[in-house]
This record gives sequence, C-alpha cells and structure tokens, in this order.
Amino acid sequence: MQQFDSGVSVTGSGSAKLETTLSNDDLSKIVETSDEWIATRTGIRQRHIAGPQDSLRSLAAEAAKNAIAMANLAPVDIDLIILATSTPDDLFGTASQVQVEIGAFRAAAFDLTAACSGFIFALVTAAQYIRTGVYKNIVVIGADLLSRWTDWGDRRTCVLFGDGAGAVVVQADQRDRLLGFELCSDGTLNHCLNLTYHSESQPLTGDITVHSGRFAPITMNGREVYRFAVSKVPEVIEKALFHAGLSTSDIRWLLLHQANQRILEAVAQRLQVPLERVISNMARHGNTSAASIPIALDEAVRDSRIQPGDIVASSGFGAGLTWGAAIFEWG
Repeated sequence: MQQFDSGVSVTGSGSAKLETTLSNDDLSKIVETSDEWIATRTGIRQRHIAGPQDSLRSLAAEAAKNAIAMANLAPVDIDLIILATSTPDDLFGTASQVQVEIGAFRAAAFDLTAACSGFIFALVTAAQYIRTGVYKNIVVIGADLLSRWTDWGDRRTCVLFGDGAGAVVVQADQRDRLLGFELCSDGTLNHCLNLTYHSESQPLTGDITVHSGRFAPITMNGREVYRFAVSKVPEVIEKALFHAGLSTSDIRWLLLHQANQRILEAVAQRLQVPLERVISNMARHGNTSAASIPIALDEAVRDSRIQPGDIVASSGFGAGLTWGAAIFEWG
C-alpha cells in the first residue's frame, strides 16, 4: 500500500449559491407568524430555497468544485468524496453522482448520514483515511435540501430550515492540523427530532405481507433540542480541546451548526468565548443541517475573517441524536 504523510490539513472551502430566498415576511403569508416572532426566537431573517432546476447533486458539485479550486487541485486529484446528507436525490446514494458531475473519475464516493452533525462526522471519517495512508486528497461535502421534507403548515419547524451545500478539501500533510475531535450519539433521544418512515401493509400472497410507504415531514421538540444542545455542545468541545492539548482561550473562532442564535450565544457563554469570535450566518441562511458548518466556514474564509493559522472549534449537533466537535487549524 502506498503511504502518505499522516497529518491532516483543511486546505480549501467552497459553497453553492442559491438565488431564491424565503423571508420571514414571506412565511407570514403562509402560517401565522411574523418577522419579529421568528427573529427574536431564532435569529433567522431568511433562508435559501432550492428551485425546480436544483438538485442535491448539482449544489454539492458546485460546492465541491469551489473547494477544489481553492485548494489548487484538479478534480482528477481527488481520491475520495464523502457526502454528508439526510436528503439525497437517490436513497441508494448521491455521492457517486457528484463524482461524475465534477469529473473526479479516480475518486471513490459514498454518502454519510448523521443529520446536522453530518459534516463533523464526515470530516473525522476523512481524517482516518488520510492518517492510515489510504488516501491523500479528500472532498468532504455537507449538503441538504430540507425544503423537501418541511411541513410548511407547521410554524414550529417551517421557520427554521433552508437549503444549501458547503464543502472542504482535506489533504495529507507533514503537519497535523486536525488537532482533536470527539463524536457522540444517544439514540434514546431520537424522538426529539425526526424524519420518519410511515408504512402500510400490502398483502402479496398467502401469509406473505410487505410494508410500503413514505417518509413524513420533519417533526421536532424544539425545547428538548435546545436543552440538549446547550448542555452537550460545550461539553463535547471541551473534550475535543482536551484531546488537542488546548483550552478555550486558544480558540480564535467558534463555528457551530447554525440551528438557533440563542444556542450559539449560550454555548459561547458557557465556554467563555466572546461573541465577536462566534461565526454566525443564521440570519441569511437559517438551519441547513449538514451544510451549515461548511457554508459558514467558506463565507468566513472568503471574507478574510478566518486566516491561516487560526484555531477553529467546530461542533455539529442534531437528529439521532448525534453531536460532535473538531478542533482544527485553518490553512
């Protein structure tokens, strides 16, 4: 087996652009709500919505291409594509479609599902392939089209979710810049946030019966998810920092899953991280599930807030329930 440097670096970022936006005022024409009600409770002012011409494949491919270009690579240099998503175009997988779309013909590709934690889980998974010398250049994509599975008559959930895609390139490096991580799951809390399968019995022949059905829209217990996040996210970040041999004072940027502005502020307060070091694009994008962290990262890199050498503490949390954190040095 060919061996590569065991260190891991995040060298490029990218995201996809969606032109259509759905504002809080727009939503107030659909359900009983208002811009003030949504903004004060979530921090969200608008969200981007995929149109009929958009697909998860196309958005994920656009984000991946932009990340590959920033890393000064060509698609044929990519060894592996990991697509974190809960809303694939095809339940059998969409990553291989992205592989074709971007021309990464040497790359293996697979989907990974961990909902809003998906990008962090995929990033850590990619690192293991590099550290064991299997692959050298990996694209990690977080992409979700939650508008496909939103009940637009449910005020508790429809105000939260949007669509999007973001990506990073992870490369082998002599110096390891993925400094620490921690991943967690608790299936006993699965009922708090669901996109469940509903089936009906269909007799076939004799005593043989099959079950066929569909997936229902998203349901969520917002109060329980909030309690879970403000309790578990600071804890998992502190564990990842411990593995990295760092403390909260070493964090230059706190980059959390963009679920709710109040969660971001509560976690920052628990960790004693100043709010000016918390990256938030909540107002413009809403909750884009696995896409939220890489989109926010890409925006902060491209507007020069995140500089080479900056220590970023990132955490994803959500359905499963799953949560995790990764501490990395950008560049």
